[in-house]
Amino acid sequence: MNKKSFNCKACGATVELSGAGSEHRNHCPYCLCSLHLDNEPGDRAADCGGVMEPVGVWVRKSGEWAVIHRCRRCGTLSSNRIAADDNPIKLMSIALKPLTSLPFPVEHLSRMIGD
Repeated sequence: MNKKSFNCKACGATVELSGAGSEHRNHCPYCLCSLHLDNEPGDRAADCGGVMEPVGVWVRKSGEWAVIHRCRRCGTLSSNRIAADDNPIKLMSIALKPLTSLPFPVEHLSRMIGD
């Protein structure tokens, strides 16, 4: 491994720094996890160092997608733009997760639409 790559602490994959579509890579393109290193973007001031797991996605005003991460150790939430080489299946699975675990019985939907 060289300074142009790192091993993901969550899945163990070797991640190349190039391919993200920007100068900064802040998460693994395979599992989408990162590390809790920052208090503010880029400051590297966080003492935690826990794995930041992807728990959601959202779309910014510009139309750009971002991943919402939650630290497994301390619970901190953060948002990071997606990278050009992020796994699209993983992104879609995170985006669709709320639809597969509804907070109410699915039968309520059919009553609401009159079926």
